[in-house]
Amino acid sequence: MICVVIPTLDAGERLPLCLNALIASAVDGLVTEVVVADGGSSDGTLAIADAAGARIVPAERGRGVQLCAGAAQVKAPWILFLHSDTVLEESWLREAADFVNAGDDRKVGVFTLDFDRDAMAAKIVAWGAMVRTRMFNSPYGDQGLLISRALYEEIGGFREMVLFEDVDIVARIRKTVGAGAFQILRARAITSAARYERDGYARRVLSNALLRLRYRMGANPEKLASEYR
Repeated sequence: MICVVIPTLDAGERLPLCLNALIASAVDGLVTEVVVADGGSSDGTLAIADAAGARIVPAERGRGVQLCAGAAQVKAPWILFLHSDTVLEESWLREAADFVNAGDDRKVGVFTLDFDRDAMAAKIVAWGAMVRTRMFNSPYGDQGLLISRALYEEIGGFREMVLFEDVDIVARIRKTVGAGAFQILRARAITSAARYERDGYARRVLSNALLRLRYRMGANPEKLASEYR
């Protein structure tokens, strides 16, 4: 019923946790396939994906490009786009099953963001992200995106962007479906806080906000991507 598409690039550290969280759903029959769209990993990513039974799709580097390549292989009626450093908690299986079985293919499911750190700064950032999601219907890619293939194709899918592919597709979903397009699932999407810890939480939040502002003002995403990295 659901195909999970995961873009990877040297994701060997967190990918096993990401894939392990999907095992029960595969046994249950909810997830029919996992597609790993790899952008040229040189670590153990491909071996990990292969051992887990995922289908590996080679792609040019860039998350938007990789998501496009993975989605092009999907035949299932629902697609879950999931980052390789995100781990869904166990309750996601029941919630996702209820969501897709409701039969509303104009709704898009997103999970509740959390980080893999107990630091207060991590909790504040996650809280802020969920406020943004609820008030402005603007979820982050880290929250996962559970969308019907019919709606995905209607809006034109992900674009081959090196950065802000999630901002772009969310805006097109809102424009096509309306303000109530997104349904927040209570299950947590537990995402790596490594980049925030490396750069500092406040600095990373501010940097991301400024990059998004410049993107909306027409800045070149490739230039922004080099600064983001």
